[in-house]
Amino acid sequence: MNVQDNIKKLIADNEVILFMKGNKQIPQCGFSAQAVFSLMENNVDFTTVNVLEKPEIRQELPLISNWPTFPQLFVKGELIGGSDIIIEEFKSGNIQKMLNKEIK
Repeated sequence: MNVQDNIKKLIADNEVILFMKGNKQIPQCGFSAQAVFSLMENNVDFTTVNVLEKPEIRQELPLISNWPTFPQLFVKGELIGGSDIIIEEFKSGNIQKMLNKEIK
């Protein structure tokens, strides 16, 4: 399986997946930390992929998503965006609606 197919499979196989620098226990940049905090604060079960450990994904994902920076959050196969957008989407209730969760 090539890198792009692997990325597409990761996105398809995980309801919520965050491609980030670091992981949920140890985010390695402020934007990734903000994204993790937003997801955890809203009790979202999510998978992470550390793009620092997977340079091939770090290189190829922006070509698939048309989003140049990290983190990148996908919910049900749809790109939400980076940390600022993730925060706004939680505030507006859009992510909760996508996940059929109650809005805090």
